[in-house]
Amino acid sequence: MSIFLKKSIPENGQIGIWKIEEQEQFFINQLSLSQEQTQQLEQKHPKHKMEWLASRHLVKELSNGQSCLKDALGKPYFPNSPLQLSISHSGEFAAVVTHSEPVGVDIQKITPRIRRIAHKFLRQEEQESLKEVYFLEQLHVIWGAKEALFKAYGKKEVDFRKHLSVQPFQYQPNGGKTIGQVQKGDYFEKFDIIYEHLNDYILVYVIQKT
Repeated sequence: MSIFLKKSIPENGQIGIWKIEEQEQFFINQLSLSQEQTQQLEQKHPKHKMEWLASRHLVKELSNGQSCLKDALGKPYFPNSPLQLSISHSGEFAAVVTHSEPVGVDIQKITPRIRRIAHKFLRQEEQESLKEVYFLEQLHVIWGAKEALFKAYGKKEVDFRKHLSVQPFQYQPNGGKTIGQVQKGDYFEKFDIIYEHLNDYILVYVIQKT
């Protein structure tokens, strides 16, 4: 019943990971859910319900008790704060990042099945940068980075190959960085990409460059 990871990130940000080991009622007791949220929660699959509850509890843990809402496009936001945030969950973990700049986060369990969808998100230069050593890990970093870039952008109708790109990098088992960008229509922004290998998971978060 504790945060698995919590640390500050440069320029007024935080990243946190919660390992989900509690019962559903633990989170419900910690959260002040509206009637609408309670009704939406009851419609979720039990696994997704736990991920949702854990991530919202972690949001409050990282933001001095603030709750978040979702805009019309599904992007989470704080209604009374300029602080930006992003949420992800996978398996036993929920992850949240907050920052003064637009951010995105993704956490994924490493699985060989990612090879099946690689053609849907890899650009040619990204494909050519892959090495046989740490192949799966590097592939998950690229996938996670693009998921995080998509969340930071916060709008729909994004082609992961056409609109999102990750600069080639050499995978570091202890974690590393690279740069990514979102380019669609008149929108063009670059982001710092930070990744870590945690147990059997890859954590990636992005922060818009100023």
